Amino acid sequence: MPLLPPDLDALRVKARHGESVVQRAGRAVRRALASSPAAETAAATETAYAIQQPVTTGRQIAVSSIRGGAGKSTVAALLALTYAHYRADPVLAVEADPALGTLPHRLGATEVRWSGTDLAQIVDPSMLITDLTGYLLPFPGGGWLLPGSQGAIGTRLDLDTYRIVMTSLRRYFATTVVDCETLPAEVARTALVTTQARVLVSPATPEGVVATRAVLDWVGGVHRGILPTTVVVLSHGAPDTGLDLRRAAEHLGAGGAAVLPLPYDRHLAAGGAIRTALLGERTLRAAARIAGEVMNRAVSRGRPAPPGQRDTAGGTPPTAPGSPTPQGGSAVSPAYPYPQTVTAFCPQAPETPVPSGYTGHPPAAPTPPVHPAAPPTPGPPR
Repeated sequence: MPLLPPDLDALRVKARHGESVVQRAGRAVRRALASSPAAETAAATETAYAIQQPVTTGRQIAVSSIRGGAGKSTVAALLALTYAHYRADPVLAVEADPALGTLPHRLGATEVRWSGTDLAQIVDPSMLITDLTGYLLPFPGGGWLLPGSQGAIGTRLDLDTYRIVMTSLRRYFATTVVDCETLPAEVARTALVTTQARVLVSPATPEGVVATRAVLDWVGGVHRGILPTTVVVLSHGAPDTGLDLRRAAEHLGAGGAAVLPLPYDRHLAAGGAIRTALLGERTLRAAARIAGEVMNRAVSRGRPAPPGQRDTAGGTPPTAPGSPTPQGGSAVSPAYPYPQTVTAFCPQAPETPVPSGYTGHPPAAPTPPVHPAAPPTPGPPR
């Protein structure tokens, strides 16, 4: 089923770059006159390592907001695109919003074949990931999308269906980004307590900050361990919102939540499919920082890391951009400012019957052949 009727294709206009020519020229001049390559390299390496850090089990990330129009689906799409670009393991985006959501549009889907409700009725533990992808939609970067509906008004992803889908798909995908309903809807409340990290999108306005603080207080009352795994994104819907970001971060960060801004971007503000090549550099770096912070909290589950160490599920220390890594090579895409590396996640195999006579211990390794010792090498004559 097409997302946009063919007779309405004329509504699409040519996509603009996120930054104007003047902004890009000014940034190039500032970089040439006053830049620190060492600091930029260190920051890029740290962010890339956070995004690409290995996970042992699937990490599920819920994205919600206090009201519609705050940029929730846009942030969810940016996270899914960033993880799909940087990570080599499977990435899934799930639309758990009411019907007529915008996540499929933002990820560039042109049609919807199967919804979450359809998949919940046929998913089986014996299915392989290659079987599942036949019911999903691919999006740029190698990720997969599961729409919430087929564009029918009134169709919703109920709570039981959400639980079946999220429980069944976790072992196949290393990272799952869930575009939830606005709080305090039922599915959104369930996602808050069942995912490993949460993203709360707020308009970058004084009213948005006040409302978001009230929601954070409510969330902290639900479970005290939720706030340390929460990232608040201040989404700018205009070039200048008149908000003091430092004071807003101090106000919203009480309780352990991280607060990061998403700057205004003309390409994002225009709607439609997100093309990373047209995003402004500030937007790309902000999206990468948000993705890295969310992954750090999804892996650590709110536990503080030891001094001088990252709280990850293993892995190797970060390397400089462009240098080889133990997992494989690294490469820098023209659209993204940070290097790519290969991460270590393997979808879990389906359960198989236990053979008769199995004792629960692996078979003994074969004994290597014993070779006769080589004769000693004569030393120099005395």
